[in-house]
Amino acid sequence: MSKYPKQLTSAHKRFLADLFPGEDCILTPEGMAPFSADASLERAMPWAVVRPKGREQIEELLRWADTERMPIYTRARGTGRVGNAVPSLGGVVVSVLKMDSVLEVDPVDSVAVTQPGVITSELQAECARHNLYYPPDPASVKISSIGGNVSTCAGGLKAVKYGVTRDWVLGLESVLPGGRVLRTGGRSHKDVVGLDLTRLFVGSNGKLGIITEVIVKLIPMPEASISLLAGFSNLHSSLEGARAVFQSGVLPAACEFMDRITLQAVREAGGDIPLAASAEAALLFKLEGTEEGVAAEVRQLSAALKSVNPVSMEMGRGAEEERIWSVRRGISPAAFRIKPTKIAEDISVPRSQVATAVERAHAIGGNHGLTVLCFGHLGDGNIHVNIMHDGDIPSEVEAAHKAKNEIFRLAVDLGGTISGEHGTGLTKASFVPKQLTALEMELMASIKASFDPHAIMNPGKGW
Repeated sequence: MSKYPKQLTSAHKRFLADLFPGEDCILTPEGMAPFSADASLERAMPWAVVRPKGREQIEELLRWADTERMPIYTRARGTGRVGNAVPSLGGVVVSVLKMDSVLEVDPVDSVAVTQPGVITSELQAECARHNLYYPPDPASVKISSIGGNVSTCAGGLKAVKYGVTRDWVLGLESVLPGGRVLRTGGRSHKDVVGLDLTRLFVGSNGKLGIITEVIVKLIPMPEASISLLAGFSNLHSSLEGARAVFQSGVLPAACEFMDRITLQAVREAGGDIPLAASAEAALLFKLEGTEEGVAAEVRQLSAALKSVNPVSMEMGRGAEEERIWSVRRGISPAAFRIKPTKIAEDISVPRSQVATAVERAHAIGGNHGLTVLCFGHLGDGNIHVNIMHDGDIPSEVEAAHKAKNEIFRLAVDLGGTISGEHGTGLTKASFVPKQLTALEMELMASIKASFDPHAIMNPGKGW
């Protein structure tokens, strides 16, 4: 017999409607439908959706949910790509989008305090008004929330220099099942007392509790930024170029790569692409810092790249910098010129294995009669793998999923991971035991049980 209810009772509905009055409690199918899916396109209908305005409501909700063994699924903007926010077992979806205030930006302590529903780019803009910088920048930075970024430990283009979300979170306020309020960390930039529960919570994918407040550290706003796009005759030359850059002592804010198939798709989509027609691979760099520092790094980076004979190099700042980055931003829509459907996965491997991973991913696609695009964050070995197919042709759908399985095995065999930044959620849950050992899984389960003894937080998902 299931440990969860099979549906909401009349008493459950009355409780939720009383705690979340008016439009903050949604019980109709048409009202709940937008909360049934995320960017993965996986879908399952919740039994109710609630929209808290403050921590006190969440405390009361989780006291009730723990007693009733009610599944709880926290979500914000639903930009995740692995189904992590999908209410796969029904239950109650908790949307935190009404908790959307930046509570404080402190230039002296170099911290910001924010609620979880704040859009990440809006937090960055508020910090910039104080000449402060919050560097994490996932691709969804303009539409995803800081709470979602923390819950998933979002990465992004600049992770090679600045790290991922967990590297910028100093403290959290969270509500645990039973209504317990947990405050971890704080405004201090250094703290080594006890186990680091803050970093444990970051990336826990809503499986430990609901984040209600986040303290992030900030740094001074860089005064200069320059981007450089280099084209190469083949993939190996581009990776040699990246190796030369890192060995030169330059640490770019971003280092992206694009393979031949990706560039072909972007070219077919049209537009002004500042890249030689003969280029079959490309590297895209961004440098940030002081005017003098960036100027020096540009000279070092250019010299390093020229040592491996690129077929083109284009540099820009300001409006020209945006034109260079349009190549990278155009990848996702351009991919659909190849096939109408894609499985968009991310793997991560050691830098030394990127070429092998890309070439073997291409071969895996070819073995199944499919095209595979590879691009992503070369600086940290994070490869975005798009398996292009036609979702209306069952044989292609089957082939695409077989290719996905083989690419995941490839990543693990190369000493990497099945996910560098998207997480596992629903779409990768079955592969987690193929990467993690039985002991790791056992320890993770025991930690979750300490926070959530009745397993009501985001049940049905892989780590």
